[in-house]
Amino acid sequence: MHPIIRLVNRNLTISLNPGFLIWQIIFPLIYIFVAGFAYGPLIQSVPLGARDLDYPSFLASGMIGFNIMNSTLVSGIIIWNDRRHGMFEQIMSGPFTRSHYILSNVCTIGITGLVSASLIALVGYPVFFGSIEFSLITVPLIVFGAITGSVLFGSLASIISTRLRSSEGFNVVINTAFLFFAFVSTAFYPAESAPEPLRSAFYLNPLTYLVDVIRGGIFGTLTEFVFYEMIVLLVMAAGLFIVASKLLTRLDF
Repeated sequence: MHPIIRLVNRNLTISLNPGFLIWQIIFPLIYIFVAGFAYGPLIQSVPLGARDLDYPSFLASGMIGFNIMNSTLVSGIIIWNDRRHGMFEQIMSGPFTRSHYILSNVCTIGITGLVSASLIALVGYPVFFGSIEFSLITVPLIVFGAITGSVLFGSLASIISTRLRSSEGFNVVINTAFLFFAFVSTAFYPAESAPEPLRSAFYLNPLTYLVDVIRGGIFGTLTEFVFYEMIVLLVMAAGLFIVASKLLTRLDF
């Protein structure tokens, strides 16, 4: 078996356990079916391009991007635990190189991102069924968002895990960062209804671009601005991946 496949299998075995999969479904379900329908009567409609969406549909589609981001935490956790428990040294002592380790983490976050996106799309489908506008580029857009978003946030989690040594510091920084990404974005509410400077802060957040691209594919609201967001998302993912790769190549035991 190829070394990268062996490492990916090992990463998935320790990451995609029943508890993780249940949490990846239960947590979004609470938002979609509790928050979505609780706030639905208060938020009659949400503008999206040239059309209006009901709030449960808006939130359910946003949770796809949110869950992609949330699932990529496994990348940073794997690296952190490998360093903390001496596993990284053992892997490097075997028939593996740092390149194998880096590429296996990329494959892992890509797979977890796609699995996460698929799970939430299936769970949320009954909610936004009436608003969907499928086209030939709907699925490619969702796959593009899942892969680029996974690489982007997975690389960010990897960077944090390589720069911090204490468990307290790691948990505080990564949870604070991802909490900011979650709520200062268009995952839960549209940027147009937010006051300044919060509205501007939305577009400093890569999750906003990820969610907007996925919504554009699901609801057929592709605009020139969404295509610009795709380019920004791709550039940010590539940049963070390069930084994370360089840090991992220099990672000590």
